[in-house]
Amino acid sequence: MTYDIKADALEASFEQVVPDHGADIAALQADVARLNAVPLHRPALSGAKADTDPVRIGFVERYLRKGLEMPAETKSLSAGVATDGGVAVPREIDASIDAVLKATSPIRRVAQVVQIGSVNYRKLVAVGGVASGWVSEIAARAETATETFVEIAPPMGELYANPAASQTMLDDALFDVEQWLSTEIASEFAQAESIAFVTGSGTAQPKGFLTYPVATTDDTTRAFGTLQYLATTVAGNFPTAGGDKLIDLVQALRTPYRQNAVFVMNSSTLARVRKLKDNNGQYLYQTGLSSGSPATLLGYLV
Repeated sequence: MTYDIKADALEASFEQVVPDHGADIAALQADVARLNAVPLHRPALSGAKADTDPVRIGFVERYLRKGLEMPAETKSLSAGVATDGGVAVPREIDASIDAVLKATSPIRRVAQVVQIGSVNYRKLVAVGGVASGWVSEIAARAETATETFVEIAPPMGELYANPAASQTMLDDALFDVEQWLSTEIASEFAQAESIAFVTGSGTAQPKGFLTYPVATTDDTTRAFGTLQYLATTVAGNFPTAGGDKLIDLVQALRTPYRQNAVFVMNSSTLARVRKLKDNNGQYLYQTGLSSGSPATLLGYLV
C-alpha cells in the first residue's frame, strides 16, 4: 500500500478548500512559491557583515577593545578667521546705549506746575486797588476802592513725539527698543518744555518769559503783562561795579516777591556773575558748603 504524504500543510489546506479545481490549486501553489522566494529581513548575526561606519569602528574597535585614543581632528572652519566662516558667528553687541546728555533747563523746579484736564485754563490775578483809612470809633466809614482783577490765559500746545519702529525691530533688536524710545522721548520733552518756558513764542506752545514786552518803569506805572528790566549800562556785560547792579536788581523787586525770589540765568551769564567780587575781594557767588546744597547769589538761590 502506498501513502501520499503531504509535506506542506498549506498545500493540504488548499486541496481541502478547493478539492476539484486543479488549475486553481496550481495557481495558489505558484503564489506560495513566489512568496517563499522573497528574502526575509531579519537582524544579521554578529560578524555577518562588515561594519562600514568609521565613527563606530574608531570607538568600538580602537577605544573599547584596544584602549587607543581617537586620532587628532583638523578643523577647517574657524570663528577667528573671517574667510573660514568667522563672518557667520554673531558679534556680541553691548545692549546698553550711552545717551548724549543734553542741556536741560531746571526751570520746572521754580515754576508753578498745575495739572489741567483741558486747554481752557484761566487764572485770576489781583493787581491791587483795595484802599484803607483811619477813623475814630464812632466816625463814619467811607467806601474804599475795590480790588482789580486780571485774567491770565496761558497759551498752550501739545508736545508730541512720533518715532517710527517696525514690529520686526521691536521683536528682534538686541536691546529693549520700547524702553529706549520712552527714555529718549522723556529727555527730549524735558528739553523742549524748558526752552518753551524761557523763549516760547506763545503760538501752539507756551509763551516764554523772555518773549514778553519789557519796560524800565516800575509796577506803579507799568502795564500789566509787561516785565520790568534793569539795564547794566554795558552791552552784553556788567560794569566794573557789577555787584552794585545786582543789588539794584534785587531791591527793585517788590517786597512780597523778594523773599522767594530766585536768580535764573544761562551758563554764559553765570560765568560772568561768578567773577564779581565785593570791596573786600570776596566773590558774591557762594557755592554750597556741602554736596547737594544749592549755590546762592546775594543770599538767593541761582
